[in-house]
Amino acid sequence: MVQSLVLAAGSAQKADLFSINYMTAYFLCIAAFIFAAICSVKVKTTFNKYNRVRSLGAVTAAEAARRILDSNGLYNVQIARISGSLTDNYNPRTNVVSLSDSVYDSTSLAAIGVAAHECGHAVQHAKGYIPIKIRSAVFPLAQFGSSFYFIIFLLGILFSFEPLVDAGIILFAFVVVFQLVTLPVEFNASRRAMQTIEAQGLLQRDELYGARRTLTAAAMTYVASLTVSFTQLLRLLSYRNRR
Repeated sequence: MVQSLVLAAGSAQKADLFSINYMTAYFLCIAAFIFAAICSVKVKTTFNKYNRVRSLGAVTAAEAARRILDSNGLYNVQIARISGSLTDNYNPRTNVVSLSDSVYDSTSLAAIGVAAHECGHAVQHAKGYIPIKIRSAVFPLAQFGSSFYFIIFLLGILFSFEPLVDAGIILFAFVVVFQLVTLPVEFNASRRAMQTIEAQGLLQRDELYGARRTLTAAAMTYVASLTVSFTQLLRLLSYRNRR
């Protein structure tokens, strides 16, 4: 009788522990989403602020990008305009740095910083930067995991088939790994950007602050994305343990 009561108490305590873990993970997810929303607003307000400050050199972002690429011997990398705002990117498959409408012709501190950052990615690929190679290798798994992890996880829950539940969690873990590897890639691209801007004299010394603030705000959105995904992974694990 005593042994039964002890076992029952232990089971109840274990259930409570899992319940607390799940609720903790749930509230961490909410906090992470709030943090991500703040970072998203911050990058937009910071960009808008320094996008109104024109550089003394009056060099457009597209011209700055061309100078940065040429100074690194990347004459084969093209620069193109892309629609939208803050949709700037570098595509290693096509060797094209795409600058958004709000950046391409702008001479602002923010625009030059963003253009230099995307050129930093081109330099990373050209020099075989290890983290970007890892990110490229993980990307297919992360893309597949992002699309199908929840379906597989949900099927495992519905049919009470634990291997499917675990498979869904593993697939989502690849998303977290991809975002984790993305952090050094993005921070390194920004560091390269600021070093090149200063070396090329694209901005005056007192103008570097505005470009740096813009890139720092943008980098924090990647930190926020990783935080959201990591807390979501914790929630999936805690839900599995709770069951």
